[in-house]
Amino acid sequence: MATSSSKQIKDMTSKIAQVDSVERFLTRVREEFADLSPQLQAIARYFEQNRASVTVDRIQVIAANCAVQASAVVRFAKRFGFNGFSELQALYRNEFTTRTSPALSYRHRIRSLLGTGSAPMRPIDVGRELIAASIAGLQDLSGKLDAAALDAAVTRLARAQSIYIAAVRRSFPAAMYLAYALQHTAKPVHLLAGLGGMLHDEIRAIGKRDVLIAISFQPYGRETQYSVRAARSRGASVIAITDGQLSPIAQHGDIVLTVTEGTAFAFRSLTSTISLCQTLFIALASRLELDLSQTHDQDREESDD
Repeated sequence: MATSSSKQIKDMTSKIAQVDSVERFLTRVREEFADLSPQLQAIARYFEQNRASVTVDRIQVIAANCAVQASAVVRFAKRFGFNGFSELQALYRNEFTTRTSPALSYRHRIRSLLGTGSAPMRPIDVGRELIAASIAGLQDLSGKLDAAALDAAVTRLARAQSIYIAAVRRSFPAAMYLAYALQHTAKPVHLLAGLGGMLHDEIRAIGKRDVLIAISFQPYGRETQYSVRAARSRGASVIAITDGQLSPIAQHGDIVLTVTEGTAFAFRSLTSTISLCQTLFIALASRLELDLSQTHDQDREESDD
């Protein structure tokens, strides 16, 4: 009995010792994600996708954003060996406050002013908050863009026979742009718009030599999730553009490119997602040795028509 108890204490001590950085903490979360309750899974996604904001958010704010009680956030922290929420938040603060961006600092100042009601909501305040959110999102993307995953995605696209793109609602403009840009290559491009309830028919022809680019963010479009499952069942490769490795899109993706967009006034930007889509296209065009100046000339000709 004493040996068993000692082993449990040793295992717990080992787990706590492993969580000495945010990335190691999130690695553990991903490993144990399937065993978490739906409430704790929602909290896990929040801590993965909002690494900077959790350094300053109160526990009540995090709980409200996850649609759970504050006690669930405490339970989540203890589940991974912390004494409570404050200790988990300290881990994030230690890592992120040393490299907080000016844009993020400005957003915090604006939020404080608006929260006290001491400053009226002027159009310029709205604009600056939205722009600062976009800048923070771009800086986050620049810092965490996975070079190996990006190179693998471009390689898959270069080898693909056809490219399919799936996205709905807020993500749809990014899919539209990507479909437009990829039309400049010789690859057949299929945008899965699902008009008239035809999504099942649109993806039916996808095959083993094709690639599906799925773009989806929380709460994750059901149509996009179906497209991913259908593509995988037919042997196609899936490139997931989503908000974290815990996303249901990521869990079925061969290659995952993560984007955490800046948020202001409950509106999430698309700036980082569009930038990532442009990166994919330009990198693919370079890999295929396309003359990008010709695409610019074509754009000018179309605008003159």
